[in-house]
Amino acid sequence: MSDAHGPLRLVRAGIDTYQQPVVYMHRDCHVCRSEGFTALTRVLARSGDREVVATLNVVVDDHLELDVAALSEAAWTILQPTADAFAVFSHPEPPVSTPALRAKVFGRRLGEADFLALMRDTVSNRLSDIELTAFITACAGERLDEGETLALTKAMLAVGNRIDWGSGAILDKHCVGGLPGNRTTPIVVAIVAAAGHRIPKTSSRAITSPAGTADAMEVMAPVALDLEAMRSVVEREGGCIVWGGSVRLSPADDILIRVERPLDFDSDGQMVASVLSKKVAAGSTHVLIDIPIGPTAKVRSSAAAALLEARLIATAQALGLNLSVLRTDGLQPVGYGIGPALEARDVLNVLRNDAAAPRDLRSRALDIAGVLLDAAPGAVPGKGRAVASTLLDSGAALGKFLAICEAQGGFTAPGVAPHMRPVLANRNGQIQGIDNRRLAKIAKLAGAPGSATAGIDSRVRIGDSIRAGEPLFHVHARSPGELDYALDYASAHSGIFEIGGGQ
Repeated sequence: MSDAHGPLRLVRAGIDTYQQPVVYMHRDCHVCRSEGFTALTRVLARSGDREVVATLNVVVDDHLELDVAALSEAAWTILQPTADAFAVFSHPEPPVSTPALRAKVFGRRLGEADFLALMRDTVSNRLSDIELTAFITACAGERLDEGETLALTKAMLAVGNRIDWGSGAILDKHCVGGLPGNRTTPIVVAIVAAAGHRIPKTSSRAITSPAGTADAMEVMAPVALDLEAMRSVVEREGGCIVWGGSVRLSPADDILIRVERPLDFDSDGQMVASVLSKKVAAGSTHVLIDIPIGPTAKVRSSAAAALLEARLIATAQALGLNLSVLRTDGLQPVGYGIGPALEARDVLNVLRNDAAAPRDLRSRALDIAGVLLDAAPGAVPGKGRAVASTLLDSGAALGKFLAICEAQGGFTAPGVAPHMRPVLANRNGQIQGIDNRRLAKIAKLAGAPGSATAGIDSRVRIGDSIRAGEPLFHVHARSPGELDYALDYASAHSGIFEIGGGQ
């Protein structure tokens, strides 16, 4: 590998490519010509004592000067160039993990060294999105056995930060997802921390859903805390709810999630590695996993839940993690809101013991908090839910939640979307089923989670009676175009709410 002749001056392109570093060069610049760079070539950029492997995008008109390289926001953040900085560009060495990647694509079983090489190349941007997509696809379905799942989990742990909280129990929880509006985490964290336990919760942003816990929490308080700030919040209040990507506890997983998002699929092995690598990295000792089960949830049957539970428990035991699993009802959404601000509103209403709070969200949060409190060392079995209920009813949980928000940077009340319109029932009858996936799709078409106030507000539940002309749900959107887009989809898929009986 030899450096190209003549460095290029660096400028900021002002283009957000999310976590993917991209560099822009004119097709006639001397570096492209001398190195043979073409569009989508992987290039190594060195500036000062920093370097980044990025994907090349080629500019064909006069928007970029011949002696300039423009960096995407991700590449700029990694290189952190000074004013008038220059960079030298060259071909990077081939990824060390290429043989392992090829082997997995062709169905071979990988060992710990293979997964470690893959995760190291992932976090150093040595693998392109095309290669990462090939890896994720090769691992999808049942293509990772228990040994490979453990090896992938360990590899993810090895390439990220880990937190040591010292002696004592560290409690945590996670929901495998697939159930719209199931925003129990802020309530559970508030209850458990109010009970005097430590619960440093790192959460993800939405992958394929209208909102992740980090998206909903960010409506109310900052979540992009670094490791030092996170530790300070937990030492002060006992708990936190922060975005896992900012503390780099499992950075390889964050990159894989970015690639999984448009693919809209994952596998048991990857899910287990993703969840448990972050739990162990966060220093957790006792973890509860919530698995909602339903025909339109992520886990669709009790049999599928049993397989996932067995994989979780086997991997957790190998890592020395105390794990509990709670299987829950996944037939319909939880809470009224679907979308960051609407879910945050529900969370606050539950914590405030408001009469308008969704009862199902309150009950589910108490169930989860109760099991987690029962799992804590020294707990009296079976008393956890009563303790959780007392802490919620007394206002102690609300006080703790607001204190956590202040420690993370200050509380902000959720906003409201400027555009709203109902979707009405077209017949009388009783609600017999709800399609979670299509309902979530409408919330995403309305703009969630990119627009925090966008989404759906639905008060209808299975078993409820409804009359023609009454609202099934309300769509909230930032713009008229997004509102119409979501409503058009809802109109074309009238079976989202299955209405039986009546006329």
